[in-house]
Amino acid sequence: MKWLVLASSNAGKVREFRELLAPLGIEVIPQGELGVPDADEPYATFVENALAKARNAARHAKLPAMADDSGICVAALGGEPGVHSARFAGEPRSDTRNNEKLVTMLKDQGDRRAHYYCVVVLVRHADDPEPLIAEGRWHGEVIAIPRGTGGFGYDPHFLLPDLGRTAAELSPEEKHAISHRGKALRRLIALLREEA
Repeated sequence: MKWLVLASSNAGKVREFRELLAPLGIEVIPQGELGVPDADEPYATFVENALAKARNAARHAKLPAMADDSGICVAALGGEPGVHSARFAGEPRSDTRNNEKLVTMLKDQGDRRAHYYCVVVLVRHADDPEPLIAEGRWHGEVIAIPRGTGGFGYDPHFLLPDLGRTAAELSPEEKHAISHRGKALRRLIALLREEA
């Protein structure tokens, strides 16, 4: 497998996937470069949404495709925003408004625990009956005042208590080593190596 269509146009995700898959000699092509339209994400679970996105990209591009669905799940909010993380504050998508809404909802909560969750799905073709599925979780807590300039999404508000830093204060290398997406991708890479 030399090329993989990534069912995302999110620049941060594209960069992370490219960096993590480069050692395998796999070139990641964002679906937008191939004119692939975005898939609907109507499902209540991360895995169903990721599978729908991967199948859509593979169908349009006629190439193997990979998609992830990820988000932040906050204990005090019953797992919200969860699958709605990207559009938590509505359309158009806005990291700033999403973070403001999350911080406001947690204002009077003592429990600030949260985790990022990521599921990565790879299909060899659109109707692949055996998609490769890998997941990862990254535990931390939500802080009210943002810190750091790296990362994207909720990273400036996602504190890693063991490190005393937010996800946005980590270098890309540090983040890849411990993040939900890094964990899921390493598990996916292990599955790909099993097939080789």
